[in-house]
Amino acid sequence: MRFVGPATNVSAMAVQGKAKLVAIVDDDDSVRGALHGMLKAVGLPALAFGSAEEFLKSGQQHHIACLITDIRMPGISGLELQAKLNADNCRIPTIFITAHGDAQMRMQALRAGAVEFLAKPFDDEALLETVRAALES
Repeated sequence: MRFVGPATNVSAMAVQGKAKLVAIVDDDDSVRGALHGMLKAVGLPALAFGSAEEFLKSGQQHHIACLITDIRMPGISGLELQAKLNADNCRIPTIFITAHGDAQMRMQALRAGAVEFLAKPFDDEALLETVRAALES
């Protein structure tokens, strides 16, 4: 991943003066750190979690406007996290990132309400555009 530049129209992502929060859930420290740094650099507040369990235990799911999560993680997978959030009636626009995805996994995620399914390595600007669209919806 490489950083491609500042975001435009970040103020459109604020609601009543409060920026919308993005959550990153990925077991890979380097990916998590790079995503967090990229979002911070474009003015988007983000919280990073090393596992789905850590995210769920945080109680932050009701404050999150967009979720970026890996598919394959130890413990609860990204798809299982999405299913749990949906079952709890906590519908967060979700962007899946994975190095191990296939067409069936992609369709499962999208049918369950994912806004995007990106294969690693992905284009940073494509991810930022998807996050912006999710925050504006």
